[in-house]
This record gives sequence, structure tokens and C-alpha cells, in this order.
Amino acid sequence: MSEENNKTESKAEVKTEAKAEVKTEAKTETKTEKTEVKKEIKKEVKTDSKPNTFVKKRKEILWANCHIYSSHNNTIIHITDVTGTETISKASGGMVVKVHRLEPSPNAAMMAAKKVAEEAREKGINGLHVRIKAPGGHNGPSNPGPGAQAAIRSLSRMGFKIGTIVDLTPVPHDGCRKKGGRRGRRP
Repeated sequence: MSEENNKTESKAEVKTEAKAEVKTEAKTETKTEKTEVKKEIKKEVKTDSKPNTFVKKRKEILWANCHIYSSHNNTIIHITDVTGTETISKASGGMVVKVHRLEPSPNAAMMAAKKVAEEAREKGINGLHVRIKAPGGHNGPSNPGPGAQAAIRSLSRMGFKIGTIVDLTPVPHDGCRKKGGRRGRRP
């Protein structure tokens, strides 16, 4: 009986030793496979990109036109698509202040620009071509009112990329006679 016990014990030992060897072989195989895979990945990374380089993704700019009419009585800001046919948003100094005398002020222009910018931002616009217009003509002043500069400044602060700034004030070229008579305006 002792011989049978010895044989069964030796068989059991052999089986456990075989299992242990299989486990260690499997572990070493998986370790070597993992290290090989890591080496391959490192090689691919080295060949694909330069070390210590930062690649910034470019954000696509969706352009629109911003028409600013600035007189000495009011400031009107109107954002359209690039063709100018469809209105995206619009606001004026009179829409954001309660007192009539504050309509042309830079503060009212900044508030109107902020209102317009929020509406345009919701529609995906992030770049603007600015077109400034003063009353002009043969009687009006040809320089824009105080709200034009403030409106442009507040639009750029809202995060819009400003493309071009163009002055579209109408210039007379010998049309109507200017008012005031022969001797001009007298006090």
C-alpha cells in the first residue's frame, strides 16, 4: 500500500509541477507578447510624429457681415450672412436704453453689440466682416458717431474674429445743393 501511495503522490507531484510549468510558460509568453506590442507601438509613434511638437486643431471660422450705422442720434448694429440677404440678428441703442439722449452713447452701443453677439453665437457665427456707415451724403456728417468704435471693440471682446473693417459712408459727388443758402448757416 505504501508503494501505491508513493506512486499516487509522485503522480500528483508531477501533475502539479506540470501545471506550474504551463502557468509560468503562459505568463512569460504573455509578458513577452506585451513587451513586443509596446515596442511596436513605440516604433510607430516615433515614425509617425516628431517628438515635443504640439499640433493645434484649427477651428473652422463661419463668417458673417456686421453692418454698423452710427450717427449722432443712434447706433444700429445688424448682422447678416456673407451675401447680406438674410438677417441673423440686429439691435440698436434705443433697444437697450430707456432715455432717448443715451441712444448714441458708446455704452448703449456696447450693450447692443453684446445682445447681437449672443444671438449670432447661438447660430454658430464666429467671424465678422465689419462695415461702418455714417449718415454722410450732401448734408449729413461724414464721420461716424461715438458708438461705432465701442461696438467694434465689444464685438472683438466677445470672441469674434474680425476680418475686415470697411467704411461705407456715402460720399456726394456733385448732386444736390447743400442747405444753408448762399451765405451759409448763421447763428
